[in-house]
Amino acid sequence: MIEVSHIARTYTRGDGTPVPALKDVSFTIGHGEFVTVRGASGSGKSSLLNILGCLDTPTAGRYLLDGEDVSRYSDQQRSRIRNRKIGFVFQSFNLLPRTTAVENVEIPALYAGGAIDRERALRILGRVGLAERAAHFVSELSGGEQQRVAIARALMNDPPLLLADEPTGNLDSAAGESIMRLLVELHTEGRTIVLVTHDESVAAYAHREILIHDGGIAADRIRAQPRTAGRSG
Repeated sequence: MIEVSHIARTYTRGDGTPVPALKDVSFTIGHGEFVTVRGASGSGKSSLLNILGCLDTPTAGRYLLDGEDVSRYSDQQRSRIRNRKIGFVFQSFNLLPRTTAVENVEIPALYAGGAIDRERALRILGRVGLAERAAHFVSELSGGEQQRVAIARALMNDPPLLLADEPTGNLDSAAGESIMRLLVELHTEGRTIVLVTHDESVAAYAHREILIHDGGIAADRIRAQPRTAGRSG
């Protein structure tokens, strides 16, 4: 599903000094894989996620998503790809605070130019265990519930790829484990998941781990026994 070939990303400071964030990164991720990208702060993992999510383009190299070379796409073209193929889950949830849970879930359909499908949004909220919280405003939800709303929103357009950026970073340990169990369940249903984290205990849920260090790949390994999911409760 994902083919990254010799990707580099260099930013430029205000004084013109180049800052390399990614250097000659190559890997593939197949359909249905659950992969974590782990590294310390400043290692380049967020820059990589931005490219995988079509939020940014590489300075050099090529990125194929489902066989489509998106490396040099325009903002409009990348927006089309994001709406069709990618669901995002962020550490800070990125929910609209003055709207209800179900209204937040409906947002991707609006961005994609489709009609509001309230019934589908409610079904997805039920899938993540929040059927009874659909009419509640974001401010009335716990952190774990807000992240579940964010996951439901990511599923609204039925994307084949979920990208999660430190999805448990703002949660306590119990809520974080619950979110990880939910992501494991979504993976077993056939979703491809790429999760960025600095936390080894979070990375342990995935079948494969890519380690990033100083903008390059330090290791790419299969985990023989991923952490078990249990129930999402």
